[in-house]
Amino acid sequence: MRHRKKFNHLGRTSSHRKAMLSNMACSLIEHKRINTTVAKAKALRTFVEPLITKSKLDTTHNRRLVFSKLKDKYMVAELFREVAPKVGERPGGYTRIIKLGNRLGDAAEMAMIELVDFNDVYTPGKKQAKKKSTRRAGKKVKAEDQVESSNDSETKTDEA
Repeated sequence: MRHRKKFNHLGRTSSHRKAMLSNMACSLIEHKRINTTVAKAKALRTFVEPLITKSKLDTTHNRRLVFSKLKDKYMVAELFREVAPKVGERPGGYTRIIKLGNRLGDAAEMAMIELVDFNDVYTPGKKQAKKKSTRRAGKKVKAEDQVESSNDSETKTDEA
């Protein structure tokens, strides 16, 4: 039984797992996307997203916390210099996992994990109007305002 076991051990010792996740996180920050197995991608997501959240506030303490996990000062610098400004307004969900199918040799499920804001296919350079969304209800629009806005659109179509 695996009651109350929070994360996947990935068939490795604790030190091997920490070193592997640290190296994979450095590769993800450097290349912005990497291919790996689905299990490792899910484990990497839980490892790297808190680090990206810490990088949004550039303090010495946060840099030291991130360095204690990544162990590479160049990747820490890149995380705080390049990645953090792009994800500054995003409230979480910095990575995306895309399944790629099975590996030829051992039929392991493969996936690509990438940083969301660095993909130009899905997010083409801020050309789309970014809609600010929240989970709480927004301001209610009065019925009078809706009638006026619909009247304005009717007059514009009549003129054209």
